[in-house]
Amino acid sequence: MRRTWWRVRDYAAVLAWQAAGIVSRVDPQDLRTPERPVGPPVVLLPGVYESWHFLLPLARLLHRHGVRVHVLPELGINRRPVPAGAALLGRYLAEHDLHDAVLVAHSKGGLIGKLAMLREDPDERISSMIAVNTPFAGSAYARWFVVPAVRAFIPSDPTIVALGAELEVNRRITSVHSRWDPHIPGGSALDGAQDVVLDTPGHFLPLTDPRLHTLLVERIVGR
Repeated sequence: MRRTWWRVRDYAAVLAWQAAGIVSRVDPQDLRTPERPVGPPVVLLPGVYESWHFLLPLARLLHRHGVRVHVLPELGINRRPVPAGAALLGRYLAEHDLHDAVLVAHSKGGLIGKLAMLREDPDERISSMIAVNTPFAGSAYARWFVVPAVRAFIPSDPTIVALGAELEVNRRITSVHSRWDPHIPGGSALDGAQDVVLDTPGHFLPLTDPRLHTLLVERIVGR
């Protein structure tokens, strides 16, 4: 019963955030230009079937603290393959001449971020990534789906396997994840990365966890 309640709360949060994104009139340019810029630039990477608006609460949090927040509207709702998303991110970093960038990712966004760090960042524009509830080792549940955007998370998927073999880059990643994630039964722990476990259960609701918000501000604004 407790986990059923957790699922209800998790999906209620999804519906609320998706609805807020639909009606939002926030201009990405405004997020990139805080009144008094501090710290490195941040690029937000949403999960599968999430537009950039889904991470708008985090964008607003960081923007209020003076962070230059970048989003990728070209990702759409993030259905394209992980390599395509990583290539798009690499182009964005170069076109906007970002340096020392911090990636803040949710779910699939963490896979895009890690692949970009490995293959799409020849000029070392990315300094680090904070990934929330990312299926770094895939998800066994993905086998139950026929939609390619979800089946891409099968643990034996070539991109998942290739990313898992790359360990050196993990030292620049902080994997933040809930103690119970209904979408990622194997968890989001990542060898060699800093592991942060949140008390908030779920796959989406942890994005509201005060501990995550404190970590983001301290890591990005306070460095």
